[in-house]
Amino acid sequence: MNARLDHPTACPQCLRRGALLGVLAPYIERIVTGGATVGELMALSDDELARRVSPTTAHHVGSPTRQTIESSGCWSICQHTATLDYPSGLRELPYLGAIYGRGAPALLAELSPSRVVSVVGARRASSYGRDVARQLGRDLAAAGIVVVSGLAFGIDACAHRGALETGRTVAVLGCGPDVAYPAAHRSLWRRIQENGLVLSELPPGTGAWRWSFPARNRIMAALAEMTVVVEAAEKSGSLLTAEIARDLGREVGAVPGPVNSRTSAGSNDLLADGASLVRNAEDILNARLSGGPIISAPQPLDPLQVRRDARAIIGEDRVPTDVLHDLVTTYGEADR
Repeated sequence: MNARLDHPTACPQCLRRGALLGVLAPYIERIVTGGATVGELMALSDDELARRVSPTTAHHVGSPTRQTIESSGCWSICQHTATLDYPSGLRELPYLGAIYGRGAPALLAELSPSRVVSVVGARRASSYGRDVARQLGRDLAAAGIVVVSGLAFGIDACAHRGALETGRTVAVLGCGPDVAYPAAHRSLWRRIQENGLVLSELPPGTGAWRWSFPARNRIMAALAEMTVVVEAAEKSGSLLTAEIARDLGREVGAVPGPVNSRTSAGSNDLLADGASLVRNAEDILNARLSGGPIISAPQPLDPLQVRRDARAIIGEDRVPTDVLHDLVTTYGEADR
């Protein structure tokens, strides 16, 4: 692989878009809190966005250099990066600038929508939801599907971890790709870089903002042929991802949950509104990904290895107390 492919760089105009979002982040936060929608703002051109948010602040924003990006361990691409296969699904998003990444850029070639499924859901997921998400991630990746999610607690993390057991996964962040957020998932963030990709439209060093998470949801929806909601409350951000996917003409699936479960209320509503029923990975392939490989039966887990994985994750990450139970439940109890 040549050096240019190892370290691709987006064009100056697209890089300026990312720099603009980084500089305007606190001002976007303010006007979103005041009632503007993230989707509305992200669909504005650079000049329109600057005028709407903070024209004085944005006046002197320039494009970061390749050296600046690489010094943070990252690379960048845009639809004008001729040396790489730019994910075709992202071309449908208006005014999307540079995408910054970590991991092997050559893996971008695997991100055609027909080979990608986004799996999203509640942060405070139930044990049922966590188990389903991990199994979906594992079986989809085993079938050659790239699993996309957002590295958040709950469903996202379980989908990533399941996918890492058998194949590829991509994390789309609401901060710079060099920022492990949440910090408790630093180990998972590192593992994804080693076996997949970490992507963001925000430049290296940018912290997380409330608006940046719904903003990144449109990237997850655009990358995938299908978005699957495992668990979601009635006002969950995961439902926004599903809405964006539908607006883009993509398939939406949902995992059914107990009718008296708050964390399944939103996903059950999606099913009532016509989303595809998802009970397992085969349902996902049959719903939209016709012609895909047949999933082989998953290999049984080695209980000893599961316990070792749990200890490694708990040992490497500074896991908050309220998340520790979720990790142990997902990966098995450690030896006493």
